[in-house]
Amino acid sequence: MTSETDTLERLSTAYQQSMPADLREAKSFGWYLDEVTADPKIARNAHQRVADMFDHYGTTYDDERGVVEYHLASLDPLNDGENTFYGRVVHQAIHEFVNKVKSGSRRLGPERRIKLLLGPVGSGKSHFDRQLRRYFEDYTLTEDGRMYTFRWTNLCDVIRDQDPSDDVVRSPMNQDPLVLLPIEQRRDVIDAMNDGLDAPYTIQNEQALDPESEFYMDRLLAHYEDDLQAVLENHVEIVRFVADENKRQGLETFEPKDKKNQDETELTGDVNYSKIAVYGESDPRAFDYSGAFCNANRGIFSGEELLKLQREFLYDFLHATQEQTIKPKNNPRIDIDQVIVGRTNMPEYKDKKGDEKMEAFNDRTKRIDFPYVLSYEDEARIYQKMLDNADVPDIHVEPHTLEMAGLFGVLTRVEEPDSDRVDLLSKAKAYNGEIDEATDVDVKKLREEADQTAEIGEGMVGISPRFIGDEIAEAIMDSKHRDREYLSPLTVFSFFEENLEHHGSIPEAEFERYYRYLERVREEYRERAIEDVRNALAYDVEEIQRQGEKYMDHVMAHIDDATIEDELTGREQEPDETFLRAVEEELDIPSDRKDDFRQEVSNWVSRRAREGEAFDPTDNERLRRALERKLWEDKKHNINFSALVSAGEIDDEERSAWIDALVEQGYSKNGAKEVLEFAGAEVARSEIEEQ
Repeated sequence: MTSETDTLERLSTAYQQSMPADLREAKSFGWYLDEVTADPKIARNAHQRVADMFDHYGTTYDDERGVVEYHLASLDPLNDGENTFYGRVVHQAIHEFVNKVKSGSRRLGPERRIKLLLGPVGSGKSHFDRQLRRYFEDYTLTEDGRMYTFRWTNLCDVIRDQDPSDDVVRSPMNQDPLVLLPIEQRRDVIDAMNDGLDAPYTIQNEQALDPESEFYMDRLLAHYEDDLQAVLENHVEIVRFVADENKRQGLETFEPKDKKNQDETELTGDVNYSKIAVYGESDPRAFDYSGAFCNANRGIFSGEELLKLQREFLYDFLHATQEQTIKPKNNPRIDIDQVIVGRTNMPEYKDKKGDEKMEAFNDRTKRIDFPYVLSYEDEARIYQKMLDNADVPDIHVEPHTLEMAGLFGVLTRVEEPDSDRVDLLSKAKAYNGEIDEATDVDVKKLREEADQTAEIGEGMVGISPRFIGDEIAEAIMDSKHRDREYLSPLTVFSFFEENLEHHGSIPEAEFERYYRYLERVREEYRERAIEDVRNALAYDVEEIQRQGEKYMDHVMAHIDDATIEDELTGREQEPDETFLRAVEEELDIPSDRKDDFRQEVSNWVSRRAREGEAFDPTDNERLRRALERKLWEDKKHNINFSALVSAGEIDDEERSAWIDALVEQGYSKNGAKEVLEFAGAEVARSEIEEQ
């Protein structure tokens, strides 16, 4: 019992410490004036508060791309990285979104626009929108993000027909307490606040009280003969306002319903029928501020699948954005202050964009493209995150599995390059940072070409990460059913091929092309599997060093037009062109570019020598790869490939050593057997074809 009590006390203490100290403490209006004078940011508007929120959780600036990565997306500090975002294009989209919010915080125009997240299904729009709301909730709990509203008290003491249950009434729109001041007096206070404000924006508040609060203010001022101080001291309390989506406070998500049953009151509020009998239908106290725009005031309005709404229903957004007001039925306009975020998929966007009657709405949106990830290693991180968050502790994911799954997805998303020198696979690798200097790939130019040829933007079509993630999940379960403790690329490929035509979001017209891309990925994996087996079977550091030194000796003699001493006879001879080309051809360097490559390697060696570093061919990625492949070509004819393909138990000391070498590369023992058999069969077949 004592243990249970201790646990409960610990949990209770932790909860109390997570809540603001003044969460349930009422303050006076005079106290609030002192607070906002000392810290004017308390009175920020929604755009300013959301903009500061992104900076609050940390930023990293990418000089090369000119993009700010916001830690709430790139690191997810609140959840230990559970909900991180990956990919250059995604962080570019988030950067653009925040820039629009920050522009709105300075009243440059975007504060009067819908921030429309546009992208294909599964591109992360909803994930980012949800992350935005969760962090806003947390931010308003912090000292830096605090905000306040007010409530009316002791109303029955003055207003005779006030329902006793309404003796204390919270601001229906959760407005900032400054709106209680008449506009001229409010401006004087705000001017003094701005004099001490250290921010890239200024505080402004020209809002009118909501109709119900206006009613109470008028009645109370009449009672106190326009003594505003008496009203504020006797009938107003200041309370902490914390955003909470579940309570519909400062955060609201709005989902489209059946088109025939859409009602604007869902957005703007409606009559409170329980109060009509008490106050009468035209009384402002009988209005129910339950509309989505009302609930989102001072925070974030999130419109899910926004463009699925009927055209007429979207008209309410025109006033909400441009005029920052809403107009409920039979009520005056009500001022609102919120960041309006919308999400939509490609078909709805194309439909509304071509509708001339939607011109006014389209003019009030700021589109932020949210494309698919276009780097296959970043895509692989998405699937790794999925696995990290799941209950799959006893499955070993073999090398290349997630990367090849990601590569398949990326190939379906990137635009075909308009170049004879760069094919689609090379472009995908270039987007992944694998620049092959021999092909002189210009990634920036590739992106610019893609932006011109794509209908909307590159990465806005293709296979969704959801499809790939689902098939990985199926492959895992299939492996578990068959008592396989590992997941390999070959298994995942089989599920891609089997279920591609059964996925509802993949157009039938794309099947043939996607199957072709899958074969390209299989071929890429074949090369990588052989490379891994090559390292396991034939990797020899000393031999690579010796061959590297020999290569450089002959390269320098070639460049200097000099002779070189033969290792066996000691005679001077011309550089061994056959040996040099044997190394260079392993990188597919054509004869007309051999001198460029040799000069490149020579410059690299000279630079290292000036820096006092010894020559090591393994430090040069391209030279190392060429020498490894050359060593493999020299040794593979002496390898018994039948031992690789053997499906029996390991009874050969040499084969056991190969498996151990693959395990050191990250394979499981059974996964190593599979890749040995696969690569061995592939090499054996190629050997036969060469004969």
